[in-house]
Amino acid sequence: MLGLLKKVVGDPSQKQLKKNEKIVDQIEALADDMRKLSDDGLKQKTVEFQKRMEDGDKLDDIVVPALAVVREAAGRVLGEYPYRVQLLGALALHQGNIAEMKTGEGKTLVGTIAVYVQALARKGVHIVTVNNYLAGRDLENYGRIFQFLGLTVGLNETGLSREEKQAAYAADVTYSTNNELGFDYLRDNMVLYKEQMVQRPLNFALVDEVDSILVDEARTPLIISGSVERKTQLYAQANTFVRVLKNEEDYTYDEKTKNVQLTEEGVNKAERAFNIDNLYDQKHVQLNHHITQALKAHVAMERDGDYVVEDGEAVIVDQFTGRLMKGRRYSDGLHQAIEAKEGLQIQKESMTLASTTFQNYFRMYQKLAGMTGTAKTEEEEFRNIYGMDVMVVPTNKPIAREDKADLIYKTMEAKFKAVVQEIEELYKKGQPVLVGTVSVETSELVSKMLAKKRIRHHVLNAKNHESEAEIIERAGHKGSVTIATNMAGRGTDIKLGDGVKEIGGLHVLGTERHESRRIDNQLRGRAGRQGDVGSSQFYLSMEDELMRRFGSDNMRSMMERLGMEEDQPIESKLVSRAVETAQKRVEGNNFDARKQVLQYDDVMREQREIIYKQRMEVIEADNLKAIVENMMKSTVERTVQLHTPEAEVQEDWDLAAIVSYMNSQLLGDDELAEQEIKGKEQDEIIEILNDKVMQAYNAKQQEVTEEHMREFEKVIVLRTVDRKWMNHIDQMDQLRQGIHLRAYGQNDPLREYRFEGFSMFEAMVAEIEDEVSMYIMKAQVQQNLERQKVAEGKAVRPTGEEQEKQPRRKPIRKGETIGRNDPCICGSGKKYKNCCGASA
Repeated sequence: MLGLLKKVVGDPSQKQLKKNEKIVDQIEALADDMRKLSDDGLKQKTVEFQKRMEDGDKLDDIVVPALAVVREAAGRVLGEYPYRVQLLGALALHQGNIAEMKTGEGKTLVGTIAVYVQALARKGVHIVTVNNYLAGRDLENYGRIFQFLGLTVGLNETGLSREEKQAAYAADVTYSTNNELGFDYLRDNMVLYKEQMVQRPLNFALVDEVDSILVDEARTPLIISGSVERKTQLYAQANTFVRVLKNEEDYTYDEKTKNVQLTEEGVNKAERAFNIDNLYDQKHVQLNHHITQALKAHVAMERDGDYVVEDGEAVIVDQFTGRLMKGRRYSDGLHQAIEAKEGLQIQKESMTLASTTFQNYFRMYQKLAGMTGTAKTEEEEFRNIYGMDVMVVPTNKPIAREDKADLIYKTMEAKFKAVVQEIEELYKKGQPVLVGTVSVETSELVSKMLAKKRIRHHVLNAKNHESEAEIIERAGHKGSVTIATNMAGRGTDIKLGDGVKEIGGLHVLGTERHESRRIDNQLRGRAGRQGDVGSSQFYLSMEDELMRRFGSDNMRSMMERLGMEEDQPIESKLVSRAVETAQKRVEGNNFDARKQVLQYDDVMREQREIIYKQRMEVIEADNLKAIVENMMKSTVERTVQLHTPEAEVQEDWDLAAIVSYMNSQLLGDDELAEQEIKGKEQDEIIEILNDKVMQAYNAKQQEVTEEHMREFEKVIVLRTVDRKWMNHIDQMDQLRQGIHLRAYGQNDPLREYRFEGFSMFEAMVAEIEDEVSMYIMKAQVQQNLERQKVAEGKAVRPTGEEQEKQPRRKPIRKGETIGRNDPCICGSGKKYKNCCGASA
């Protein structure tokens, strides 16, 4: 359908390319003027452009002279004067699109000159690469152009201190990997002070190998996970304590909300039992939480109703179906409290503190652009998800590579014999060969077969990026045989050695078709750079995964009917087209899967943006008094409305529950009597309670200074929001894992996920308001307040790879006296006796 529309209305990207041709004419017309300028004169142009931006000019107004300037600078600094087609590529990037340029066409230089224009806005530009080696290499080689023109350059990599990262992001141009950018974004939204943030607002990102990052890795989430700061023995202690408590005397239970609260007497007993002054103090938040969850486990959660005990584990019972939900756990420490209640082994909590996907991270930039050698096959995805068109930039010289038809063998064994035989013949001739494999296992198999033939070769499977780049650069020399997984060596050029052109150039030999045409095209594109001669051919078998999945039975029976031998291949364009059709079907399936992941993550994205925005407002605000007052009013209103439903007559209203909640959570013991609200309308009750709460709140403010009260509120709000949000992420993840089962009941899982996710988010907001209100009214305001993280997190990919280096320990200097229970001075966060002092 898309192809038919293009034939009728024309490809919009091609129309834009023709318009850009005229802009290139204008840039080239300025070439002589630029050549006459001195080095200082060129640098002065940057200041001139920045001044024009300050005076109201847009980037489009200065793109022609700016590209002319950076083109001349590139020629002087690197000796690489951008071709006309490279200017076309730079314009495609400037317009927020994807420039598809063949291997060897100088994409890195194209990206550099495009980024110079964007950097003139002084809002920060990110150049995104797939690994740290490429980021460092490009900065070293091409970053010199920016510095020559008076711009600052930074490198953001794993293991930098906060100050180093802030300096890297403060630069006009920042080189980084996609992983590090995503993790920094998540970490920035977990800080407790604005000064701890490292990123600026996301302005412009240029993504190198854009298809790899935005398509191949699109479904891989970035996760910061950590252990929650709860000690398992506290669950047992809280469990022992709540066993002796009595209903009504020590706690109240609201069946409607399954809410359990300590009375004033219950609080007193807790303070005596745990030998503390005030249960509602900030330093006792965890203890209070444990007691509340232990109470809930004993009073609200029924064995063989809400859960069952099976094989030494507490297993949740689905309230709708009655089925056991193995592997699922209650969040927020409730499951551990049930384990303590039942005398089971208490499992340690680990939870996701923050997460996002590359799809949603990169869509937050004001402008996004990308470069790759292969993107046209995924054009629909780039346009629908990222709003970018793919513009195919013509090559500087015509492509001279010969792409031969696929060879198809009956068995895999016959195919690999033929592969090794072909390599041996080319090796004897001296023609360099790049052997592309889909998997590491295949690359090792081919390597063993070549070793038996005593053919010298290198194997690349993306384990060491630095040596990988060196090997791939030598892969075009005479007699070179390089085996590489299809993704290895991206971002590095294979240049032909002396005398190689005369014997046919580089030959690319694919041992299998990838399920994506794009990956096959990338492999092919390794040969024939900049008009060089070269060739490519794929060897397939009926036993390859792609052939097994799509229609190999017909072809196999045809081979048998023709009486073809094991080692006799079919060489046919018809077969190649059938393979391509199969690939299109797989690509369609993969696109649908990525789109579905994005639709589900969009639900979390909307919620994440709300929480992060409000959290930042809290951090930046000088005064949270109005916010706190509104939270208290919402809590009062919700409590009253819950127990005074309009559908019931006044005599049936549960006023005792309102009084119990207000006295235990927001007011002092016996401060509110039932008589005060009896016979009143719902609105009147709300007004009476709000007045009482505000009086108590104002009285509390009189006890301390304005500064202490405001910081106290900020500490309470931040801690509560963080804890509730982390639990919410966990609950949403559990909901996501089981939601597909709703399809059996003829319900749309995505619609159900949206609906339930929204309800859960509203419930979380209500819990935040209730808990903030309770702690503001009940906790004692301390003089030396310090904001604390709810949990310490590590940046991980789903493989479990740790992205964050451990903090470097500082040496202990003689003469310092450190108490055994003092925080260790190495910065680990542990007590001295459990850290550096353990061996002292």
